[in-house]
Amino acid sequence: MLGLQDIDVPLGGFLEAMQGRGHRYLPVIWAAACPSGPVTREAFELIVDAIVEAARSEQPDAVYLDLHGAAVAEHVDDCEGELLVRLRAVLPPQTPLVASLDLHANVSPQMLELADALVSYRTYPHVDMSATGARAAALLQARLSGEPRLALAWRQTPFLIALNAQCTDLALPGQIYGQLDALEQGGVQHLSFATGFPAADIACCGPALWGYGSDAAAVRAAVDRLADAVEAQEADWDFELLGAAEAVHRAMALAATARRPVVIADTQDNPGAGGHCNTTGMLRALLDAGAQGAALGLLHDPAAAAAAHAAGIGAEIELTLGGEPGMAGNEPLYGRFTVQGLGDGRVTLPGRMMNGVQTNLGPCAQLAIGGVKIAVSSGRMQMLDRALYRHVGIAPEAMKILVNKSSVHFRADFAPIAERVLVAQAPGAMPADPATLAWTKLPAGKRLRPGGPAFVPTGAG
Repeated sequence: MLGLQDIDVPLGGFLEAMQGRGHRYLPVIWAAACPSGPVTREAFELIVDAIVEAARSEQPDAVYLDLHGAAVAEHVDDCEGELLVRLRAVLPPQTPLVASLDLHANVSPQMLELADALVSYRTYPHVDMSATGARAAALLQARLSGEPRLALAWRQTPFLIALNAQCTDLALPGQIYGQLDALEQGGVQHLSFATGFPAADIACCGPALWGYGSDAAAVRAAVDRLADAVEAQEADWDFELLGAAEAVHRAMALAATARRPVVIADTQDNPGAGGHCNTTGMLRALLDAGAQGAALGLLHDPAAAAAAHAAGIGAEIELTLGGEPGMAGNEPLYGRFTVQGLGDGRVTLPGRMMNGVQTNLGPCAQLAIGGVKIAVSSGRMQMLDRALYRHVGIAPEAMKILVNKSSVHFRADFAPIAERVLVAQAPGAMPADPATLAWTKLPAGKRLRPGGPAFVPTGAG
């Protein structure tokens, strides 16, 4: 864990900020997973038990947690809140406890009550992970130095925000997050805004704003000012989603005169949000439209990658690629492909997102059909770095159209080369519009998207 100091993750920023202060660290566990279904009871209890037992036996002077904030387990809705409950039960009441959170955290009252401070990212794509860890370190160091626990104020918004609309490169999110630094003055030490993960069917799902400070009234005023600004512009938090064919035709029209690639986000197959990374809807749309100079990735298909490695570069192979039987519009695609590149899946990512992280995706390949190149992988990962294309011999900058299986993170490395970014709503496991999900646990009246329908519990009314 201590080796993460030079990696752009919150723990790395925390360790760097604490360096030279004379502290002794007691590392316990650091784990991550691709978003999917609920965390199993076994995995949750194994990880939480390790953390709680270390706190019980070591009785540390302080605790720092590098959390995501939107975990849901088979038997626990508020995973992070439950972890904090168990930690507080074995620690002396005054032990400082600070955690960093992802921008997509679904923050519960329990989490806010039990932590001395929670600090969330301020960028999506997440290019401030280390900086978030450093902010958490500053708040924890203040408590260790004897400063009293800061006053807390918080609010939740009355509507859910789709992932694509949360991108801080867009005007409205950028404007809201841009106010945080300016409002952190006087008696306001820290402000956070987590836009939430709008696919977790739990009571605390959705955006939350909170702050800490030595002046309770000033903190409340700052949080209310931010929340009022978010809610006053509710309609502007909505987002345009294009059908697969419409996205491809619009991209082709733009690419006809563009000097840079047009990038399409295949957002509903984003493995970073729960997609399976194997859908064929966008690939079919490209082929049906006769698109040329197009590339798509990453498409998860270990069998296809293995077949490409067995055949070798230059070979033509017939196979069924990707897809999932039973999902309308995502049937496996049968075709004759040319193997144009191979890779072992080990890539060091140089882009702003996950800078320095090394991947191990297993055998990878470039398969070509018609005017489309496909980056195929044996492991699942969203297309968030151009190096993932280059690994199998695709030069992303030279393509006319790029279809990335990602929602927003790809923008960190692809926006600088993109003529335009479009977002497609092709068939996939992660619905881009939260209003289409079968909610059961949201608070009554919470709107399922900006300006959208309000949630009505079963049996209500």
